[in-house]
Amino acid sequence: MTTLFDDPVFGDPVLPGFRPDPSVCRVGADYYLVTSSFEWFPGLPVFHSRDLVNWRRIGSALDRASQLDLDGCEPSRGLFAPTIRHHDGVFHLVCTLMDGPGHFVVTATDPAGPWSEPQWLEGEGFDPSLFFDDGPDGGGDEGGDGDGDGRAWFTAARVVDEAAGHTEIWMREYLPRERRLTGPEYVLWAGSRPGARWSEAPHLYKTGGTYLLVTAEGGTDVDHSVVAARADRVTGPYEGAPGNPVLPPSNGPVTCTGHADLVQTPNGDWRAVLLGVRPGSALGRETFLSRITWDAGWPVFSPVDHTAPRLPVHDDFATLRAEWSILRTPRERFWTTGDGLRLQLRPDRLGERTTPSLLARPQEQPDCDVSTELHFTPTAPEEEAGLAVVLDDDTHLLFLRTAEGLSLRRGAEALAGVRVPTGPIRLGVRIRGFSHTFAHAAPGEPWQDLTTVEATFLTPLFTSIQLGLYATSNGRPSTNQAHFTRFDIAYPGPQEPPGRR
Repeated sequence: MTTLFDDPVFGDPVLPGFRPDPSVCRVGADYYLVTSSFEWFPGLPVFHSRDLVNWRRIGSALDRASQLDLDGCEPSRGLFAPTIRHHDGVFHLVCTLMDGPGHFVVTATDPAGPWSEPQWLEGEGFDPSLFFDDGPDGGGDEGGDGDGDGRAWFTAARVVDEAAGHTEIWMREYLPRERRLTGPEYVLWAGSRPGARWSEAPHLYKTGGTYLLVTAEGGTDVDHSVVAARADRVTGPYEGAPGNPVLPPSNGPVTCTGHADLVQTPNGDWRAVLLGVRPGSALGRETFLSRITWDAGWPVFSPVDHTAPRLPVHDDFATLRAEWSILRTPRERFWTTGDGLRLQLRPDRLGERTTPSLLARPQEQPDCDVSTELHFTPTAPEEEAGLAVVLDDDTHLLFLRTAEGLSLRRGAEALAGVRVPTGPIRLGVRIRGFSHTFAHAAPGEPWQDLTTVEATFLTPLFTSIQLGLYATSNGRPSTNQAHFTRFDIAYPGPQEPPGRR
């Protein structure tokens, strides 16, 4: 019988690719999960599941320009580390807009939306969370017998000494009806040991009648870990687990594990969603699942692995699916769907802190074959369009049709080029870890390799690789459009040689 941890299709990671900093809550039999989105729009993707393994994206919390101003946002800034909770029929989602007004909360009665306009909250830092003290266990609507004091609490991390990586976890009371903070501030925690670095991602729970604080520690890299502390009162003092970290740094096959959020299942078991990294690729921080058991009241995390293939992607752009993102907040609509995808050529381009005509979606496996068919005739030397492999504004590969043929570039640096006939053309890239082989073909003709790039410069930290379609007129006005009739991602089978499909 298939179980929660051996699903033959999906397995771990449960949300692959650019899905960092997960947070989860349960309402009845339904689970809802959100992740960070940084400088990409729409912000804060929302997913639904009935088993914590098979997730379906149902929307985004910030999908209106009025909710989210990412104008000029620097790479890997923007929206950091949301938390989603449910209380008294309402979903509350807190997050931080870095280099902006800071912490905010949005609410909804339906997690698919619409979500409210942001209500900005006082306080420093990042990684906010909410805890509703509704009962002896769980919190919110997830569990408990209702004998808590009914108050709600907002926690976050803030920097004390950035050079040393010293942070602390602070807390204030949250008024859910008014969506504001009130009362005194409490400092709950500064790390599991003297000199601890980057204590962050706090979440509070109540288990066995005591308060459990779970945080990340060590920074979101190879020293990432999960630590725990508990107290008899929500305001503390908190005593660390004697075996901290409760999830130590991992040497693989999944590294950088941390930023965990716990959830109780309907039958009383516990699970955790957390981020992790598969080494040797540009996938960055993904969402994994761990089984939680308990030892003397402390959480014990099951090992995290990656096991599963992914289903191929075919998109003919009848509509614009939720998986596609835009770099920063769009102030005008530059795309149409229904007859493939048509991108308006605009002066904006990658490499600037603007919103170029780019639609992108996460790369979900280290090895994949990506292709599109492009119908586009440049009418000026500045006009170009094609396939994009994007880490951020400053770090990307572009495979473009130009007035002179095909051009492969790393940012502004030309890596390879070839003259090709006018007319429709297929553009592709075979990705094997950091090895990227770019190829082209006329429709119905065999692929012709152009060159291979060993793209270790695409190594991510906060964000991850996005695979996209791009068009630009490079600073000049244009009325031209690039027409992409399809977009495909295929995954090589286990017996397939590493060469061309």
